[in-house]
Amino acid sequence: MHLQRRNRILRATPAIRSMVAENALTPNDFIAPLFIDEGTNVAYEIPSMPNYFRYSIDLTIKEVKLLWSLGIKSVLLFVKAKDETKDNTGKEAWNPDGLMQRAIKAIKDAVPEMLIMTDVALDPYSIYGHDGIVKDGEIINDATVEALVKMSLSHAQAGADFVAPSDMMDGRIGAIREALEHENFTNVGIMSYSAKYASCFYGPFRDALDSAPGFGDKKTYQMDYANRKEAIKETLMDVEEGADIVMVKPAMAYLDIIREIKNTVDVPVSAYHVSGEYAMIKAAAKMGWLNEEKAIIESLTSIKRAGADLIATYFAKQAVQLIS
Repeated sequence: MHLQRRNRILRATPAIRSMVAENALTPNDFIAPLFIDEGTNVAYEIPSMPNYFRYSIDLTIKEVKLLWSLGIKSVLLFVKAKDETKDNTGKEAWNPDGLMQRAIKAIKDAVPEMLIMTDVALDPYSIYGHDGIVKDGEIINDATVEALVKMSLSHAQAGADFVAPSDMMDGRIGAIREALEHENFTNVGIMSYSAKYASCFYGPFRDALDSAPGFGDKKTYQMDYANRKEAIKETLMDVEEGADIVMVKPAMAYLDIIREIKNTVDVPVSAYHVSGEYAMIKAAAKMGWLNEEKAIIESLTSIKRAGADLIATYFAKQAVQLIS
């Protein structure tokens, strides 16, 4: 055969493949989610998330220092509220001496340059496990937004760099942006969970924070996984309301949505490689059904290839160690 072009030439050796690769992972791509608990010297391994822990603040600081030394520049904080602080108002969420607020301050004191993002939703603080205030069996929107604004301002006051509303209430991005501007937190960003789907892949996360809904599900506010155009509409509205970064969650089952949004908006796009996606890889690797390290890198590369500028992943630390 006499061919004018042989595509295999550019795949012939590892050196060539590396030189012409269209995407490559770096530590700058990752946001490391961290679960935080009360107490001292607490390291609770989450049963459905092997090798992932919920830490007390003192051990969280050690973890943050390690992440920074590896080149990871951002953490996304979640807290496990005590049962006695939970109610149907979420008021513990904006307690200036609350666990989240203390964690933000401690991390900023220990690693000032680490970019701190904070989860903004009421489910960790709700007796019902829902992301909003409940009335007559319904999650009500506008009163929830008022609570989320208080929560966001509290995080900003504690030193958060970005607030990350994950609740999917209507209008909350505009309300939070207006409040941040009004209170002169003009340097605090918003990473909006703009296309957050009602997914079965969140199960291990809810184990980690004991935040499973006490009744029903979250389908009245999180998105229907059958929909694509709705994700674009939601994201464009969030950008118009003032979101600095938009997020698609989950990631691997929604690569098409990541690409659609990347092609549509002019702000950075993040994707959340969620707990169920982490757990599947861990479980299959434990059974010897796949190579864990290769699966991690291939999965994360596929998310970046789809268009994610940032990836929140429980594999952040492991991935950086692998690519190094």
